[in-house]
Amino acid sequence: MNEAVLKSPQTTRTVLPVLGAASFCHLLNDMIQSLFVAAYPVFKGGFDLSFAQLGLLTLTYQVTASLLQPFIGHFTDRRPQPYSLPFGMGMSLSGLLVLSSAPSFAVLLLGSAMLGVGSSIFHPESSRLARLASGGAHGFAQSLFQVGGNVGSAIGPLLVVAVVLPYGQGSLAWFAIVALGGVVILTMLGRWYKRNGHAVRRPRVVVAPSDRPVRRQVVGGLSVLFCLMLSKWFYLASFTSYYVFYLMEKFPLSEGDAQIYLFIFLASVAAGTLIGGSVGDRIGRKKVIWGSILGALPFALILPYVGLWATVMLSIAIGLIMSSAFSAIVVYAQELVPGRIGMISGLFFGLAFGLGGIGAAILGVMADNVGLETVYRVCAFLPAFGFLAIFLPDIEQGHKARSYAKI
Repeated sequence: MNEAVLKSPQTTRTVLPVLGAASFCHLLNDMIQSLFVAAYPVFKGGFDLSFAQLGLLTLTYQVTASLLQPFIGHFTDRRPQPYSLPFGMGMSLSGLLVLSSAPSFAVLLLGSAMLGVGSSIFHPESSRLARLASGGAHGFAQSLFQVGGNVGSAIGPLLVVAVVLPYGQGSLAWFAIVALGGVVILTMLGRWYKRNGHAVRRPRVVVAPSDRPVRRQVVGGLSVLFCLMLSKWFYLASFTSYYVFYLMEKFPLSEGDAQIYLFIFLASVAAGTLIGGSVGDRIGRKKVIWGSILGALPFALILPYVGLWATVMLSIAIGLIMSSAFSAIVVYAQELVPGRIGMISGLFFGLAFGLGGIGAAILGVMADNVGLETVYRVCAFLPAFGFLAIFLPDIEQGHKARSYAKI
């Protein structure tokens, strides 16, 4: 096998304006996605949907995104496409307009698929952009990028309470203006990407065998990460898709109050994401991955058996702890498979969407048959998968001394 180390444009310092703009656009993108999920009570009442149908909506959106992301990332590893960023946001804008005027459940499915396609285009290249602007602080950059999405997800329920619940399904179209602003900003980021020489088509870089993790480590590490992702996103799906209904069913809460508590949970997820990346840069990704999945287990086991305020406090702890893992998982995987930043980013963002969608669909069927309280009691054992982190290979010490030619 011929091995080559090619010179490519590097960003040697952290470019905070670019990272901030990328994070803000991630906020806008995920806020649009969150509006869709937070509006489920509106869709449920307007179209008389079952929990299983709500799960199918989530599955359609998230699986659409998950199936495309690794392929888009693989393609852009060889042929970077900086202007795919505004195109992806434009697709999400179109999906939002379809959802706002959908006359039937079938059209709601179409709108959810369009949102999925928009996310599948947006995430791989924007994650690469964040790494390019990181200046070597990969965990911090990935966390800052991801926290924008978490904040956007947290804002969605508040906007539904303030706008969508009072004015109905059609008011979703008003947020097209926000998406249009995202298209403008992403176009400028695409220009920075191209102007700094990062959009040049390059052959794949092969890292020297002495530096590259061996195949057994790669396969084993990715397998463990998949299991951890499954437990994390199945459990989080019980909150993002059904927490509002759970609170309304178990406690005497209005829909608006329940949406506020969902916002509090999502805000804790955003905070945990920001913390996790920086901590991973300092103490190592593997330690963060281990603690963030398994650390949520005691809180998850207690949550189904306590009152309202204890439920809220436990949900905050769960959100903070579990969300700290994702940026560490993504950067760890990027280091496990060097030279494949787009593909790995697309794969793991895709897994996040796909596993969350599959989890939402399965949990929706369970909720229809055994009730939401039983769903939360069963899901409480999922963080126990965190014990598998002990099998992750120790690659980080060697990685710190490496200098890759291609980001």
